[in-house]
Amino acid sequence: MRKSRTKKGQKLNVQPLRTKDEIEDMKVILRHSQMGSRNYLLFLLGINTGLRCSDIVQLKVKDVIEDNPVIVEQKTGKWRQISLTSLRPYISAYIQNNELVGNDWLFPSRVGDNHITVNGVYRLLTEAGKKLGRNDIGTHTMRKTYGYWFYKQFGDVRSLMIDFGHSTQETTLHYIGITQDEVLSKKQQLAIGL
Repeated sequence: MRKSRTKKGQKLNVQPLRTKDEIEDMKVILRHSQMGSRNYLLFLLGINTGLRCSDIVQLKVKDVIEDNPVIVEQKTGKWRQISLTSLRPYISAYIQNNELVGNDWLFPSRVGDNHITVNGVYRLLTEAGKKLGRNDIGTHTMRKTYGYWFYKQFGDVRSLMIDFGHSTQETTLHYIGITQDEVLSKKQQLAIGL
């Protein structure tokens, strides 16, 4: 059975960002928050790799030096190769501007010598979501946004299913928020041989 976060008795139904405007608005809000460069890069990494937040927060500088590093997923223990090629300019500028080196946390906490926590990321994303007028933003928003846009761009649910470690394509489509209405809309546009 799947656990759901609840807040004041409500079930939190975390959703992806489905428009480029929503993504841009989120980037602006995060960039202008306290520790904005960290929050901005963390969000970019999340929506461009589909890594779980628990894996993102534990990254060190040495983990993102290569363009295609292999990450061991904390939840599953499985190895997963990600691509950082498109993010390279952002990562390099962030590391240089913050004078980070090898064993430094890529996303340090504001206090102490540790990394930002998953709860810390949750708080900053939900606060940013409120500024967007949304109450369905959480840490999984990044992973779901990655999946939603991957599917929209490539239509390849099988690769996404493997990437996420899901056992069925239906699970993946449900997870990334592809609704039956969207599927029906595509079917209605289908006109083979007409």
